[in-house]
Amino acid sequence: MRKNLDGGLLHAMRAFLRVIDSGSFTAAAQQMDLTTAQVSRLVTDLEKRLGAKLLQRSTRQRALTDAGADYADRCREVLALIEEAEAEVAGQSTVPHGRLRVQCMVNFGQRYVAPMMGDFCARFPQLTVEYSTSQYVPDLLARGVDVSLYLAESLADSGLVARRLGTTFSVLCAAPEYLAKHRKLRSPDQLGNHSILRLVNPSVRPEWNLVDRSGAAHQLDLRGQLIADTPDMLLDVALRGAGITLLPLFTVIDAVRAGRLMRVLPQWRSPDIGVYALLPSRQFLNAKTRAWLEWSEQYVAPRVAEDAGFFLR
Repeated sequence: MRKNLDGGLLHAMRAFLRVIDSGSFTAAAQQMDLTTAQVSRLVTDLEKRLGAKLLQRSTRQRALTDAGADYADRCREVLALIEEAEAEVAGQSTVPHGRLRVQCMVNFGQRYVAPMMGDFCARFPQLTVEYSTSQYVPDLLARGVDVSLYLAESLADSGLVARRLGTTFSVLCAAPEYLAKHRKLRSPDQLGNHSILRLVNPSVRPEWNLVDRSGAAHQLDLRGQLIADTPDMLLDVALRGAGITLLPLFTVIDAVRAGRLMRVLPQWRSPDIGVYALLPSRQFLNAKTRAWLEWSEQYVAPRVAEDAGFFLR
């Protein structure tokens, strides 16, 4: 492929400079693994393109014309810029640097990404990280995002490349004050008699799908007074004793550990939710994106698994 790309105008420029620097068409041809006739044709083609004589030829010597001397200087500048650009891009494939655009779902990022972002930046000081949040399926190409951390039970065919980092799920919770005022629930069917706080966004289905440890499934189409697209709102309302909610475990784990929320029907939870790194393309994966993926696999994925283990015990 490189040989094909070297053809054309740039190839002719290089041949022209080789003739000047080596002093003859024959020496230039040997250096470029071409015939003397091929090198001579390249220079002739340049002259035709420019409509100017670059070299005065005789049987014994080659001399630059004034136009040829000026053009040679320009050729060196152009080829030097190309070599510099190629070296810079080649360096990007090995050394993480430049601007890395990362997008993440809000609560997931607060739990797993934010505590370790400082370490990532310290490890790669040549990177500038632009971090943004969204609850919606990212349009990586339109927004120029390099990688997105996204959660979903299943991914639609978006054309993005997905790398699975782990699995999480949602759990039913309510404040002790709320549960103290109501009878203990014994089955999912009884949820319809309670105040329901619903999370609805593109990564979460509007109905509640629950599974137990035996694999049994239960689907509920509940009507709640409060519907929100972000877990933070529902967490705050649930902590105030307003009802039962089904939220991602990483949103409620600290409150459950502190006793501020209690599990409801602890044998039931949502189906597995995949944690994905989404990429625009798997081709030409640069060093900065590769560094983020490796960091996510090394530091984020184990914490996701650890939190899930807390609720599976």
